[in-house]
Amino acid sequence: MYHILIVDDESRIRSIIKKYAEFEGHKVTEAGDGMEAVRLCRNGEYDLIIMDIMMPELDGFSACREIRKITQTPIIMLSARGEEYDRINGFELGIDDYVVKPFSPKELMLRVDAVMKRVKRTTTTSVQPPNQVIELDNGGLKADVTARIVYVGGERVDMSPKEYDLFFYMLANRNIALSREKLISEVWGYDFYGDARTLDTHIKLLRKSLGPYANYIVTLRGVGYRFEGT
Repeated sequence: MYHILIVDDESRIRSIIKKYAEFEGHKVTEAGDGMEAVRLCRNGEYDLIIMDIMMPELDGFSACREIRKITQTPIIMLSARGEEYDRINGFELGIDDYVVKPFSPKELMLRVDAVMKRVKRTTTTSVQPPNQVIELDNGGLKADVTARIVYVGGERVDMSPKEYDLFFYMLANRNIALSREKLISEVWGYDFYGDARTLDTHIKLLRKSLGPYANYIVTLRGVGYRFEGT
């Protein structure tokens, strides 16, 4: 089905992921460190990359930064740490998902399917509708949904791909209470697993990007979030 590049300095981890990936019918290529991963990406094409953060030669963050200069291949990052800093750093580099070790190989495969479905959904949209432009606060916050461009106070704001997805979904459903489960299901494309840290990290990044309009995203304790704006 997919050609997956597995990057981890632990052969045991690579072996486990490879076993489950091949069981699902995927083709697998392995790399033992970030340097090898970058070299492989320069010389070949992959449908998805699963990459650890802590590796010799070149860590996962640095490897991701180099790979993003070459290709926009989806990346799922693996980490033995679940610190918010690592999540933020990864998502700002443009990774597509973040999984904390120890992880369930079956869940990882579900995340692979979810990421690839999302990629296919984006690339197979051949007919674009007329530009949908939404303006709030008399144009102070402006979003060109079709072109995926956001302006805050007249200045263009750069967001990560997932920030755009989250922002436009919340914008389209503004003034509606959105549960964490709903947001993860609709924006990330997979069932809710009980860990909302990925969502919370993206909300923090999105608030930072929106600057003076950060308070438009309201936290609903025990429920989720609501984007307020008219």
